[in-house]
Amino acid sequence: MRIGVPREIKVHEYRVGLVPAGVRELTAAGHQVVVQTGAGEGIGLSDAEYRAAGAVIASTAADVFAAAQLIVKVKEPQPAECQMLRPDQILFTYLHLAADPAQARALMASGATAIAYETVRRNGSLPLLTPMSEVAGRMSIQVGAACLQKVNGGRGVLLGGVPGVPPAKVVILGGGVAGTQAAEMAVGLRADVTVVDRSIERLRELSSLFGASLRTAYSTIETIERLAREADLVVGAVLIAGAAAPKLVSRAMVATMQPGSVLVDISIDQGGCFETSHPTTHAQPTFVVDGVVHYCVANMPGAVARTSTFALTNATLPYVRILADLGWQAALEKDAGFAAGLNVHAGKITHEAVAHALNLHTRASPLSSAA
Repeated sequence: MRIGVPREIKVHEYRVGLVPAGVRELTAAGHQVVVQTGAGEGIGLSDAEYRAAGAVIASTAADVFAAAQLIVKVKEPQPAECQMLRPDQILFTYLHLAADPAQARALMASGATAIAYETVRRNGSLPLLTPMSEVAGRMSIQVGAACLQKVNGGRGVLLGGVPGVPPAKVVILGGGVAGTQAAEMAVGLRADVTVVDRSIERLRELSSLFGASLRTAYSTIETIERLAREADLVVGAVLIAGAAAPKLVSRAMVATMQPGSVLVDISIDQGGCFETSHPTTHAQPTFVVDGVVHYCVANMPGAVARTSTFALTNATLPYVRILADLGWQAALEKDAGFAAGLNVHAGKITHEAVAHALNLHTRASPLSSAA
């Protein structure tokens, strides 16, 4: 199969869909890989390294899209990229369609088959979302700590405090992968940390994992309202696979928060879990509502692009390999968890949660054994 890797064009996005080691694995298996020139230069991967691994270097994205049967990316295709897709093509990348109806319409119009990293399942987990959730969770505390600095509009609070001065109060909404990583970082910095979740079982696991260094709370409107009002930093880390994130912090709650407190919305790719959130970029990462600093960058892991690329491609490469070896239909029929990644086919949305979020009807699965 001919596999194409274009250069990412989202603002300040330096990750790349395949690293040279992945290219070498694919070419050794008899596949052809076409990489756009400069695709990896943002993380120090040269065209020469890709050539040495067996890739063909193309001058433009148009050349990559024209040559490839399978397009492997990191972020959702931008409008210009959607226009280059065609009905006989497979797109494999993050999509986050529930919060992006314009992209959904463009992918439907292209006729391409689009498989989303974030809805692929395995043994009850989301294996292709997990690496970036880990990165985003850890980053949320770093960026939250920076936003709390007075020069950045924050309260001027140090997360861990110092002897004689109490630490910052950090509230983490969601005890999944991202929330757990955020908690680990915040606890490590000696903040006063509370994780909120609606799963008692998960709260027990977190309590056992962190012991007395972490508080847990069952998620109710009243609990979130109280904790947000007292918090210095609130991290939104809730996820419903494929669906829009629930709005856990209302505009009214934000108005009651302390001036200079900070909201970091990891869930912004799925629409955000704060009612006052809207997507931002690494170029302009924050905005202020009612005196509260909001950090809502839609591609947070792109800020640590080298770490993120290697973490992501370690997870995606086996899936790219099976797509290339078997073709999309046989690959998805063989693995029901992989089939859950199918979001768009033949001009229709095929994932039920995505279709519901977009208020569209789903199309019957084109797969014979994996619906």
